[in-house]
Order: sequence, then C-alpha cells, then structure tokens
Amino acid sequence: MTVQLLLFAASLVGDGLQALLEAELPQCRVSRAVGADAPLPQLVIWQPDSTIEPLSLALECRSLQERWQPAPLLLLLTPGHRLSRSQLLALPVTGLLEGPNRQQLLRAVQTLIEGGRIVELLEPQTGPLPSPAAPLFGLGSWLLLSGLEQIDAEIALCRQLLQPAPPLVRMLLGGRLRELAAARRLLLWLWGPISLAWSNASQYDLANLDISNRALAQRGASEASPAELDAGRGSLAISQAGAAVFSLQGRNAEAIWQAIHNRLRKAAEAGIGNASSQLLAIEGLAQARRVDLLLALLEQLALLRRRLAEDLTEAPTATPKQLSQRWQQWQAELRQQAVRAMASPYVQLPYEGVLQPVADTLVRSSTLELEDPEFPDPQPMLASLVLGRPLVVAGQLLAPDEPRAVLHLELLVTNWLLRTAELIAVEVLSCSSSWPELRRYLLRPDLLPTRNLERLRNQLIAQQRWSIWFERPVALYESRRTLLSLSGGQIQINSLTEPRDAELRQLGWLQQLVTLMLETRDALGPQLRRLIKAAGDLVGVLLTRVIGQAIGLVGRGILQGMGRSLGKG
Repeated sequence: MTVQLLLFAASLVGDGLQALLEAELPQCRVSRAVGADAPLPQLVIWQPDSTIEPLSLALECRSLQERWQPAPLLLLLTPGHRLSRSQLLALPVTGLLEGPNRQQLLRAVQTLIEGGRIVELLEPQTGPLPSPAAPLFGLGSWLLLSGLEQIDAEIALCRQLLQPAPPLVRMLLGGRLRELAAARRLLLWLWGPISLAWSNASQYDLANLDISNRALAQRGASEASPAELDAGRGSLAISQAGAAVFSLQGRNAEAIWQAIHNRLRKAAEAGIGNASSQLLAIEGLAQARRVDLLLALLEQLALLRRRLAEDLTEAPTATPKQLSQRWQQWQAELRQQAVRAMASPYVQLPYEGVLQPVADTLVRSSTLELEDPEFPDPQPMLASLVLGRPLVVAGQLLAPDEPRAVLHLELLVTNWLLRTAELIAVEVLSCSSSWPELRRYLLRPDLLPTRNLERLRNQLIAQQRWSIWFERPVALYESRRTLLSLSGGQIQINSLTEPRDAELRQLGWLQQLVTLMLETRDALGPQLRRLIKAAGDLVGVLLTRVIGQAIGLVGRGILQGMGRSLGKG
C-alpha cells in the first residue's frame, strides 16, 4: 500500500529529504507540490527556516494542521532555532524532532504513519544567563547578589567533584552541599523573599533556575510576581531539564501509560541519585535494592492500573472519584507486594538465633498504611491513564497525548513512585535498627554500624518534624505542592501550584502561627519599608540641611576669626 507524504522544505534540503525517504521507505511516495488533482497526504513533513519567529511558527503549524486534517504534521527543527523548551512543547504538531539524524527521522515517520506520536528534543545547553544592564544596587541587593553568586560557584564546584568521587569524599561533599543550601536559605531569608528562603527547592541544579540572581536582587521580594518566584524555585509543573524524548505507539490511555512506564523503567534500571535539598531514606538502601524497589513499584502500579481498567469494563459508568477510592483501597496491598518483591520471598536471615523469612517479617513489622500528605489528588492522573480523559496543565485543558500532558503525567507518576519508595524505605530502616543481619542484605555498607544507622534515622526524623511544623504550613499558605521528579538520573524537586485551602484549615494552632507570621510580614512589610525609607530621608535632610549648615557656619566663623588675627598681626 502506497503512503502519500507531503514535504515542505527549502529546495536543497527538501531534495535530500525526499531522496532519503523514498530510498529507505519504498512504500512511501513523497510529493513537494500541492495540486488540485494531487492525492490527500497521509503525513505532512515541514522543516521551517531557523530564523522564523515563534509566533509565526505556531500560527503556521496550526494552519497546516487545519488544512491537511486528519493527516499528522511532523515538524523538523534545526538546532539553531530561538525557541524555548516550553514553546516547543506547546506547538500544535503530532511529531516534533530537533536536529534529527537519519534513524530518528525514519523512526518518526513510521510511528506517525502507524497513528502514534513522537517528540525528541535535544538537551538544552546550560550556560551563564545573560545579565542585563543592572541599575544601581542598594546594600541589601548587593549583599544578596554577591552571596548568591559565591554560593552558586561553590555548588557548581562541588557538583564537578562529585562525579568520580569515592564514597567518603561523596559523603563529605554531600554535607558541604547541604551547608551551602542552608546558607542560601539564610541569605534569602535575610535579604530576599521569605517564600524562597523557606522553600524546598533544589539549589544544586543551577540550570533549573529560570530567573537569575541578579534579577532577584534588583526587584526584591515585594516586587517579584508569584510566577517569577515559582520559577526561581525551579517550580514548573513540567520538568524542563534534560532531553525530552518519548514516542507514543497510539493515542489512547494504554499507549500513554506504556510510554511513561518504559521511560521510568529505564531511569530506574540506570540507577538514581539524590540532587534535592532533602535527605531521603531511600539513599540508605543499597543500590541494587533501590533499583529492585523502584522496579517492583512500577510493576505493581502497572498491575493496579490494569485492574482498574478491567473494573471499568465491568462498570462503564465509573467516575474518576470511584477510581480514586479503589486506588486508595489497594495502596497498602501494593506496597506489601513491592516489599516482598524487593526482599525476595525466598530469602531467610537469622533473627535472635532463628531463621526468619525477610519479606514476610518486613511486611508484618512495617506500617504501610500511612500516607504522605504531599501526595496530590490521584483523580486527574487516573482519569487520563485509565479513562483517557483530558488533563489540565498550566491552566489549559489538553488531550492526554499532548506532549505537555504526557510530561505532566510522567511527573505525577514519578512523584508517586519516589514518595511511595520513600515510605517503604523509612520502614526498612526502622526494621533494620532492631535486626542487624538485615542491614547487610538491604542497606548500604556504611550503615552497618549502629551509630551511622541511628544518625541517619534521627536526621530523617528531625527533617520530618521541621517539614511538618514549618515548611508544610508555608507551602499550604502559598498553595504550593512539592513534587519529586527524575532528571538525568537524579531526584529533583518541582513545585505544583494548586489550591490547598482545605488542608490549610486543618492545621494545628502552632502551624497556623507560622502562616500568621507570613501574613503579618506581607501586611507590615511594605509599611515598614516605607517607614525605614522615610527615616533614611529624614536622616539625610538632617545631615545635609541642619548639621551640614551648622558645620559650615562654624567653619566660616573660624576662618573669619583667623583672618582678623592675621590682619592685626
């Protein structure tokens, strides 16, 4: 069967693409001209000029989609374009390739012909942000800017030294990074927005900062918009770091889930590290057990999704709320099965002189029914992955197969995966405290000493208490939810802005005092700054008008007296 392709490109580039497609895909017939008697294309390929404006590119893509409906549109971009990652993901195209090679182009054409969807973007080039012409800084802005630049330089140096470092050096550098993160928060608390000072944003990955330190120092906390403050925390609903590569073999919920599942499975098998500003319990597990736990949770999630889909076929009128209730009912069982798969049901270890099955003992000794308060509502995720319904991303209702929707769903699934693994890891550390032989099997070698293990547990408990009493009230008051994501094999922190008024009303009195302090700062901050400015102006007037003139009169009198003395002499 002949597949008709319509190609729009510059003459020389178009000739090369046409020759390549016809040689490698014999079933395809490529046409360059649009005629009245020409057959309707089954795929439209367009390679625009690299100098095209973003608005013109979006309008032209929409026009091509409407003109050749229902043929999909494959957009080929050269690396020299001037579009940001968010602009690329928002383009109304079915396929998007950035700087593709021969294999990528052929694979994309085949996927789109079969009714799928593909997006392959290069990894963004990270470098120093251009600094605009800066106005005159005050003392606070200068201290904030210089301090942030020094801390960022130290963090970048530590990240370079972390790559080939031995375990002891990695531990020391990790402590240094936490010190720098604390120093940055203290600096922002003194001279910048308090929302940035108390946020959980990762300060280690400087490429995630969408506003520069200079812009933050120039504008200050009171003048920065909420969107800029979210960007300063690296808080995007979609992770923008790294290359965006995914391919959908279809446009339904099953194809979307398979694409997300494959991406997360590859990321888990490659191993993950912690590039967040938080201490995670999953770091205490051995690398092999960490991978086993993540893969087991992925497989259990796939089984639970399949079970929900089967229940949906038996009850077609099921609502997302009913799916959410069934989801909550199966969470404890899902975690138990993941623990059994991680620990292996056939392994036995001595405990008080008696061989005990590790998996069953862990399940009996663990409290796996607890929930993390930072889990978002699962209804949007389940509605898209099970029912195939649209998803709201950044205030826009998108089809679940749209690139931004797919990446947002991947972020939600990744957050569930990492937070569930964190809950299980906390229970494993607790059981290992009373079962020394379990440490050799599940934990890192450096946690075999009791002192090291108890130190890690105490640090996790202290971090949890600080989060519950201070960081969580601030996040609730700012309608901000912290999400864990994976980028480049590292766990990072993103923020999702959503209303959390119901959770805010359920806080205790001490937590409400924290929000009251924030509200007081927001209310009295502008008046206090105006008062300080007025006091400074008053001091300036006193120094220049009153004291300065008095000193001038005294000096003039001295000079006149000296002149008279010299005249008499």
